[in-house]
Amino acid sequence: MATVYDQISSNNRKAFFLIFFFLIFVIFIGWVFSYVYDNVFILYFAVILSSVMSFISYYESDKIVLTMSSAVEVKKKEDSLELYRIVENLAITAGIPTPKIYILEEGQPNAFATGRDEKHAVIAVTRGLLETLNKRELSAVIAHEMAHIKGKDVLIGSIVVVLVGIIAILSDTFMRMFFFSGSDSDNKNPIFIALGIVGIILAPIAATLIQLAVSRKQEFKADASSILLTRDKEALISALIKISSNRTPLKKINNATAHLYISSPFKGKVEWYSKIFMTHPPVEDRVKALENL
Repeated sequence: MATVYDQISSNNRKAFFLIFFFLIFVIFIGWVFSYVYDNVFILYFAVILSSVMSFISYYESDKIVLTMSSAVEVKKKEDSLELYRIVENLAITAGIPTPKIYILEEGQPNAFATGRDEKHAVIAVTRGLLETLNKRELSAVIAHEMAHIKGKDVLIGSIVVVLVGIIAILSDTFMRMFFFSGSDSDNKNPIFIALGIVGIILAPIAATLIQLAVSRKQEFKADASSILLTRDKEALISALIKISSNRTPLKKINNATAHLYISSPFKGKVEWYSKIFMTHPPVEDRVKALENL
């Protein structure tokens, strides 16, 4: 049976893979387009951009996530005493430093964790979560996010936010360059042109699939770890049902950050074929897995 240390090692390897994949993709596309447009500066730009964004994705991704979500830090525990005590007590139980606490002024009940490691971790909750859940349920949700921090899931999730967003922007930019900018690409090797087109089309799909695969597995693990911290399976089940059944929309939401939340922030009817691209496993599956523990 895998231990938390195995999970941490696995997530470190995944983080390296994600950054490496991003570097290779951007440099490859830059090389192809530098050939098509006969401009070596496109390749230089791709190398510099991929290197800088890889650094940012590791060290600054949590700040980017919090800014995108309009989260505000709770700097004094008196501002939200019960929440602070829950986070502090669970951090002691989990054996990690107390994470910083942020609140999103959103009516939808939801929460997420971010940061690159235990010493730079953040737990963010919406105002709707504080108003919807009782103390036991809130503790179960915080324990779920604490599990993401301890297992270093937050590192993967935060990196994915930045890389998925940048890949989407670059793919769109290169696509526009190819179809709307004048060039002598007709005289170039069609194989290279085809590779460029395939790359910019498939890259966002590949990035999304990585995002989905990482998120779904982590949610089941964090649910189980939450039970180990709180010894309160019923509270987490109740919290998940309340959160998923609430139809209040999230005002500040982005596809790149959706996988971070404890439950999908996108509300509405989901068709069966759309489940393939869901960032979270269905709540019914998570509840069933918890009931079988």
